[in-house]
Amino acid sequence: MLQKLLQYKLTYGIIFLNVLVYLLVAVANHGIMDMNLQILVDKGALFGPYVFLKGEWWRLFTAMFLHGGMTHLLMNMFSLYLIGRGAEMYFDTKSYLSIYLFSGLIGGLTSLYMHPESVGVGASGAIFGVFGALAGFFLAHREKIESRSKAFMKDFSIIIGINLVIGFSIPTVDVSAHIGGLLVGVLGGFLISKNFNFWLLYTSAMALLAVTMASYLSSHYVPTLF
Repeated sequence: MLQKLLQYKLTYGIIFLNVLVYLLVAVANHGIMDMNLQILVDKGALFGPYVFLKGEWWRLFTAMFLHGGMTHLLMNMFSLYLIGRGAEMYFDTKSYLSIYLFSGLIGGLTSLYMHPESVGVGASGAIFGVFGALAGFFLAHREKIESRSKAFMKDFSIIIGINLVIGFSIPTVDVSAHIGGLLVGVLGGFLISKNFNFWLLYTSAMALLAVTMASYLSSHYVPTLF
């Protein structure tokens, strides 16, 4: 058991952190199954008016560790459990964390672009980024591991298709954050798999992209009048 924990310490560590944050928020919420929207906003959910008008950009990070209810949390953590351990086998610590955080960050910015007045929470964008990183790895090495690569890409297409159908069917699921995180993850996984020294290039490029997106969104934000 301890050996498994140490082998996948990043994945289990992120899961533990998400669960811990959920339990702490549940205390303020006075309930564990479903979170009150105002409580989520107070605790750091992504909300355009606060991000753009109050300059609370830190919400892009805190929102990644908040969840709207127990079902939301369990679905995301189970997905991370399945996907994260595989990614941890192929990427070192700094690459894994960079892909996870930048996927969540840019997924959040994409969500703000598409839904600037909505409240956004969840690790989905970051998790889709880790999933995308695995796809990037298999794309980068498809000639060396052709049979495994084809099998993975087939499963990848099916899972992505199912998630997109679910996302478009359920209004509360933000597909834009998923797609944003996925693309960031695929790019990171592909580049870093080609050459681990590309980690710095990837990190710098994603930081520049995040700043550019944030600047654009901030200058074009117009609050909706109710």
